[in-house]
Amino acid sequence: MERHELVEKVRRELERYEHPLFAFSAEPAGERIEVEIRFKPPGVDVHRYRFQLLPREIETSQFPWNFQRQLYDCLHDYVVEMFNRNPQMKEY
Repeated sequence: MERHELVEKVRRELERYEHPLFAFSAEPAGERIEVEIRFKPPGVDVHRYRFQLLPREIETSQFPWNFQRQLYDCLHDYVVEMFNRNPQMKEY
């Protein structure tokens, strides 16, 4: 599969997801495809979360299921990273 086809496949999969707090996008990143999760509400300075997919991960017949699992895992990590303070932080 060509790189532009891989990007489009990931974008089509992302179109299946809609969330009131997060926006999703996908762009080429060398040989890989980078997925970005962005916090939608304005006025809150929060970093963007990014993860990369290998072509072989996108080309598999199990891609929709594996992608959902990875997206949900990354959303969980992103929300945890948004804490301004928690007991595990060294300055706490």
